[in-house]
Amino acid sequence: MYSGAVQDLIDQLGRLPGIGPKSAQRLAFHILTEPQRDVDALVEALQEIKRRVHFCAQCGNIAEEDLCAICSDARRLPTAICVVEEPKDIVAIERTREFRGLYHVLGGAIDPIAGVGPGDLRIRELFVRLAGGRVTEVILATDPNVEGEATAAYLARQLAALDLRVSRLASGLPVGGDLEYADEVTLGRAFEGRRIME
Repeated sequence: MYSGAVQDLIDQLGRLPGIGPKSAQRLAFHILTEPQRDVDALVEALQEIKRRVHFCAQCGNIAEEDLCAICSDARRLPTAICVVEEPKDIVAIERTREFRGLYHVLGGAIDPIAGVGPGDLRIRELFVRLAGGRVTEVILATDPNVEGEATAAYLARQLAALDLRVSRLASGLPVGGDLEYADEVTLGRAFEGRRIME
């Protein structure tokens, strides 16, 4: 619809996850109306993240050093590893302030339809970490969807041979949710994870 630089920007923005054609167009026109210093700051931030940020050599989280802030924190418990799909999942868990162990980022979930198998994930690296013998518990915190469940089931089978406590995050109904809008899997998980009222 547009040509030249405007269409090029719309096309590039449209490649970002969650950005459809209309959102890409809206963002492109927003950038076009911004002062040059703000656009320069955006460009610099994009270039800087590609220069300085990489994945932690140990867990796969984002980092600016060899190890991320969590792996290099001596106060973290080295006996528990929480396995997540993506670095953004670590942020969500850290907000709860409930977990003081370490993490392992798989880099996705098993998804045969998308051509993602166990060999495409950082599962081998997880087993290398577990071989040290310090870890006593692995918490599987993959997403509560079909791919996440398949990944958790696969990992649980693989981990069964090791002398470890393997657990899965409970999932169920969100606070403030209505039962009538909950899907069958969520309701089923809520029943499985029910606890005694005291």
